[in-house]
Amino acid sequence: MARAQSRDPGAPREAKLFRNNKSQALRIPADFELPGDRVRIHREGERLIIEPVPAQDLLSLLATLIPLPPEDAFPDVDKSLLALKDLDL
Repeated sequence: MARAQSRDPGAPREAKLFRNNKSQALRIPADFELPGDRVRIHREGERLIIEPVPAQDLLSLLATLIPLPPEDAFPDVDKSLLALKDLDL
């Protein structure tokens, strides 16, 4: 009975290249899986470096949103409220 060899997770491995329309694609083995659904890729000499794109924090994401136009703004609900009464505590 053959025993499965344990692999060093960072050890180099071969991976399959294939065509996807006019682009060359790389099938990444499961143990090299990256988080998210976007990566950055760049060359260093003959090497291709692939890095996950970090998720944006909420404030950065909100800063990219376009404000609503005036016709979609929330109504001024303060106009429909009754006047406040002074309370004696």
